[in-house]
Amino acid sequence: MARSATEVMESAIVAAVLDAVAALKTASGGLQNALIRDINAIHPNTTFGDLPQPVQAAITASVRTTFGALAKEGYTVAPSKGAPPPVAPRPQGPRDGP
Repeated sequence: MARSATEVMESAIVAAVLDAVAALKTASGGLQNALIRDINAIHPNTTFGDLPQPVQAAITASVRTTFGALAKEGYTVAPSKGAPPPVAPRPQGPRDGP
């Protein structure tokens, strides 16, 4: 039975989060203090490059897996054409009165 794109993405995101947590544990070398330090270093402005290398690798692998899962389910992933340009409102001249 075909799954919806939402179901595919939900399972991909859950897998990515679990993989990232496992990668954080690996990056800490089994040291609880290092794990806590790495987790505390993550904040809303954290970029991909700020993450430990094992977490970056886990995210990269998760993205590849997700695109593969989408293709396997029959979804096409293609570059966006972008949003259409906004339509400017038509200038209205003076109205002719009754």
